[in-house]
Amino acid sequence: RGLVSILAAQVNRSTNKSNKMKVAVCALTLVASASAFSSTPRTQSSTAMKMSLKDDLSVMGKAALASAVAVSLAVSPAQALTKSEVNQLSYLQVKGTGLANRCSEVIGEGTITPKAGQKLVDMCIEPKAWAVEEEIGKGGKTEKKFVNSKVMTRQTYTLEGIEGTLANEGGNIVFKEKEGIDYAATTVQMPGGERVPFLFTVKDLVAKGNGGSFKPGFQMGGEFSVPSYRTGLFLDPKGRGGTTGYDMAVALPGLQSGEEGDEELFKENNKTFDVTTGRIEMEVNKVNTEESEIGGVFVATQLGDTDMGSKVPKKILTKGIFYAKVQ
Repeated sequence: RGLVSILAAQVNRSTNKSNKMKVAVCALTLVASASAFSSTPRTQSSTAMKMSLKDDLSVMGKAALASAVAVSLAVSPAQALTKSEVNQLSYLQVKGTGLANRCSEVIGEGTITPKAGQKLVDMCIEPKAWAVEEEIGKGGKTEKKFVNSKVMTRQTYTLEGIEGTLANEGGNIVFKEKEGIDYAATTVQMPGGERVPFLFTVKDLVAKGNGGSFKPGFQMGGEFSVPSYRTGLFLDPKGRGGTTGYDMAVALPGLQSGEEGDEELFKENNKTFDVTTGRIEMEVNKVNTEESEIGGVFVATQLGDTDMGSKVPKKILTKGIFYAKVQ
């Protein structure tokens, strides 16, 4: 009986230890998942924007980039991984953690001078903060300001796998975007509850730098194309579309007779595929010479969805981080 009781006690101890280890592993997993899906803190930044998109970033370029640096420092996850560390993870280790929506971290402050024929590959652009321009009334006057907004899209808004050519024009680096996952349908919500959809993108970006080498402090920026949020095959609730569907709202023929005009519903009936222009400014703050990697912050401004020509688009300001590799 004494031997049996001793064996039973040892079994209970080993069982308790294994249970504690399982609980600890589960707790670590939950903490990692929670941190990965935690909402991005919003920074307090409000900037008037009364000029064209091209002039916006030239006026507030340094301040916006400095704010973007602050955003990246404030929201960078404690478990940020480098590209080599991410490549060692399996699909199941990445699944459900949010890592697929993050840009890799770059360690180092070296210098990379691109050679003829080289290009930027594996470029990743990850937004960290969003702001939408809104008219704010105060003291009987209205002024346009950017108000911080909350992203409503799940973690699929990061651009990934972008690549393009590098050239040297007049001693300055010029990057021309060619292909990749260079657009992401995104929706943000303003403080009043209004939701603003837009196509976050850098399509056909031509970014000109201020030097011939990638090093901390190097800046480059340029314009890019913003395609329509909706395509021609999209049908609205009345069955109207750009390339298919009805030409008018079938239930409202009296308002669309053509005799007195249909100005009220003209834009709703005549869908358009609007292509607008955005602008982005990027600043390099990390360079890994051995791995030929660069990383930094960006600030971009573009127009939101026009609902295929029927609405006036809102201006959207995006700040975040980027990663790229010189190859």
